[in-house]
Amino acid sequence: MLFPTLDFGLFFLLVFVLVWAVSRSNEWRKLLLLLASWVFYGAWDWRFVALLIASAIINWGGARLIYAAQTRGTQKTLVTIGVIANLGILGFFKYYDFFLEQLGVLLAGWGMARDLPLLQIVLPVGVSFFTFQGMSYLIDVYRGRLRAASLLDITLLMSFFPHLVAGPIVRGADLLPQFEKTPRLNRDMVAMAMLLIVWGLFKKAIVASELSVNLVDPVFFDPSAHSSLDLLLAAYGYAVQIYCDFSAYSDMAIGIAALFGYRFPRNFNQPYRASSLQDFWRRWHISLSSWLRDYLYIGLGGNKGGLAMQCRNIMLTMLLGGFWHGAKWTFLIWGGLHGGVQVIETCWRKAGLPGLPKLLAIVVTFHIVTLGWIFFRADTFDGAIAFLGGLGRGDWSNGMTTPLLATLILLGMAFHFTPPGLAQSIALRLRRLPAPLLGLLVAVAIILVDAMRYEGVAPFIYYQF
Repeated sequence: MLFPTLDFGLFFLLVFVLVWAVSRSNEWRKLLLLLASWVFYGAWDWRFVALLIASAIINWGGARLIYAAQTRGTQKTLVTIGVIANLGILGFFKYYDFFLEQLGVLLAGWGMARDLPLLQIVLPVGVSFFTFQGMSYLIDVYRGRLRAASLLDITLLMSFFPHLVAGPIVRGADLLPQFEKTPRLNRDMVAMAMLLIVWGLFKKAIVASELSVNLVDPVFFDPSAHSSLDLLLAAYGYAVQIYCDFSAYSDMAIGIAALFGYRFPRNFNQPYRASSLQDFWRRWHISLSSWLRDYLYIGLGGNKGGLAMQCRNIMLTMLLGGFWHGAKWTFLIWGGLHGGVQVIETCWRKAGLPGLPKLLAIVVTFHIVTLGWIFFRADTFDGAIAFLGGLGRGDWSNGMTTPLLATLILLGMAFHFTPPGLAQSIALRLRRLPAPLLGLLVAVAIILVDAMRYEGVAPFIYYQF
């Protein structure tokens, strides 16, 4: 069930009415939200609702045992088992076939070819997100930052439909305390939520979808059939597409959660304004980058142990962060590129060498990120190399780019660089409007976006992760 569809709109309206109708009872309210979340997830494939429930039970039970354990050694053993269980779920569904395929290639190279039991496993939507939530919850209980939550609360934490399939990765520390109190809805929350939903809908349905269908997908499908100019604009187009697509989902998720009275953390902060790769990861997919920092990088040792160990930890974190996105070598290369540049930045800074001027640093960082996006988007390593080779052909004839597509690329970047306080300023004006007028404006905006959008709605890019 996709956010920008009529089916989801009707689903949301029904759930919204029912949830606020029972708002005096917080337990019934949470139970309704949980059932609605299972319906939302089950609309894709009911079989995997059982996986979602099982994952929640594993983490609820593990946290209970950790919280009740008498010794630190027992707690460490239990949290290790819990993390392994979560990684086992993620590894089986996401990486089993990949590793078996690579093993088959190795065996064939050694003259020991075998028929291996490939299962053609269907990847559950959002499995990376809810397993990461489960792990962070267990680790936070182990570290003493959270109490063990009720089964209802932890199941809702991992199943809550606004963030279920593509994030943000909302940690227990952010959401569980909110579940303990009956939420309230005020005009500020409604105004900001409506603005974020409409804004996200426009970025996804108009900018991201149009660039995807009419530029990015055809060019990446067969780079050799397109000119260098088309390839260059497709690279820029994908940088805009993935930002508009993913930030749109985050905006709508934050807005939808707000209409139920819950606050999600911000997930993007103008990432293409970054003046370094480290700065980029403080601005892009903040819930993932902070998760990798707090639970992986620091767990590996962080900045301790000298420069060599710090650089190792940076590289391992980014390689694993790349591999988290999918079982493909291109994701590892993407993560390695980001890790390698951050290692260079760290060594440069430690050596006390002068940095680039701010504007030049932003331009250089953006183009390194865009280079990385080529590997991220390409289906295969050979496809990425063919794309890069095509950029070097020097054929600057225009084959696909239209004034509309060029305008959308510029428009997407303009959206990205809007002043940070603009949304709050607009929301402040919207909250002063009478409720019927606000509802009418939102309805008209949605109708206009629907009328302008490309036919059909493609799944969000991060659904596949």
